[in-house]
Amino acid sequence: MAVLSGLKPEGVFKYFEEICGIPHGSTNTKMISDYVAGFAKERGLKFQQDDANNVIIWQEGTKGYEDHPAVLLQGHMDMVAEKAEDCTIDMEKEPIQIQVENGVISAKGTTLGGDDGIAVAYMLALLDDATIPHPPLECIFTVDEEIGMLGCAVLDMSDLKGRTMINLDSEDEGYFLVSCAGGLEATAHFPVEKEVVEENYKAVKLSLVGARGGHSGVEINKGRCNANVLLGRALYLAGKAGIHYKLVALAGGLKDNAIPRSSAAIVVTSDVDAFTKKMEEVSAVFANEFVTTDPDIKLVVADATDADYTALHAKTGKSMTAATTKTVLTALMNLPNGIQRMSFDIEGLVETSLNLGILKTNAGEENGQAAEVSMTYSVRSSVLTERDELVDRITSLTEALGGSVTVVGAYPAWEYKQDSPLRDLMVDVFKEQYGKEPIIQALHAGVECGLFAGQLEGLDAVSIGPDMNDIHTYHETMSVDSVQRVWEFVLEVLKRL
Repeated sequence: MAVLSGLKPEGVFKYFEEICGIPHGSTNTKMISDYVAGFAKERGLKFQQDDANNVIIWQEGTKGYEDHPAVLLQGHMDMVAEKAEDCTIDMEKEPIQIQVENGVISAKGTTLGGDDGIAVAYMLALLDDATIPHPPLECIFTVDEEIGMLGCAVLDMSDLKGRTMINLDSEDEGYFLVSCAGGLEATAHFPVEKEVVEENYKAVKLSLVGARGGHSGVEINKGRCNANVLLGRALYLAGKAGIHYKLVALAGGLKDNAIPRSSAAIVVTSDVDAFTKKMEEVSAVFANEFVTTDPDIKLVVADATDADYTALHAKTGKSMTAATTKTVLTALMNLPNGIQRMSFDIEGLVETSLNLGILKTNAGEENGQAAEVSMTYSVRSSVLTERDELVDRITSLTEALGGSVTVVGAYPAWEYKQDSPLRDLMVDVFKEQYGKEPIIQALHAGVECGLFAGQLEGLDAVSIGPDMNDIHTYHETMSVDSVQRVWEFVLEVLKRL
């Protein structure tokens, strides 16, 4: 007997359980894509399946709704495939083992994939039930959302007629997501000039450690320090104090969208004692400034080892010139970082920010490339012009310092709409069914709605979903009652559209 048999809504849980039987981690989506396409083919529904494994299914409106405007329903088929260390399930080939306890669904030792398998189940159950009144539907099943919205980025949207969209990829019942940030990755490149280290200079490694870090979108407003930025400030203060030193290499952070927790530099100095003493003083200043947000941060000075040189991609025997050292520190001290503007439409929303996520040195000798220091930023804004203005600010200062900027991975913002008939309707239905107001929210990170809004002019969209906890971990859970309430809510919205 099926594990979810008897749960309501029956159609939704029937399809969710079938989905759980199909391995569908990100990049492993061919089987689930074929399953969804096969569903459409068996029922004689028009569908589109592309080489990336995205699927779109069209269904005509039910009686009385044939001439109503089409409605888009959208979610993604891939899941984050994580498991406990002692779990023996091969998530590339084997189904996950679901279980139900006290009205909560989870998986044994693995992620559940409620994010976003429940969206797939909702859409299939709706398409499979001829008794449900609805306007013409365009159901969109994307792939590889969890690793950068890759499927949506290449989806052919030219045949989509609807301009009203319900996205089913949220995890908090009663929250309506109505806006998200657009973004890109911008890297400032600073050429490095080198010179032989003078005999009276000694190499030491300066490390900033103990920062809390976090997601540069949803946690940028928590006031946590950026280890790369603080490292630059510490080095600047050493020079300001009259201590003679030159940079050899710097490195910190691994991802542009993660606030870096640590950063390090190798420097050569003629006065190790003075440099160390100054860093102890600066460490105390930082500890005081960030006592609440980053209580464990500190600066550490140690002799530079061969392993340090290897880790920071540096060569022994040479340092950056004094001029290059000054250029790099000027950039670290003056390039923008953190929150730049708050929204005036949605209280508490960060509208525009950037994060210096990766700082690194390319020594140049081994690979034939020019030696450089690079600083990579995740730039986000829910207003496209503000995102681009930040890139202009980075570019103007970088070029003035003799460097250059490259930009990749741009994705559009989903801007907040003052006039949203869909949002207004959904609020009315929610108040009738729940007896309270929903929470209208925006996210300072990218979601697929932004990509759709960027291609479908005039798109009116809202993102919703049932309660899920601990998504992307093997502790993930999904509420049975919440799935049913959201189902009933969606059906009533569709009935009124």
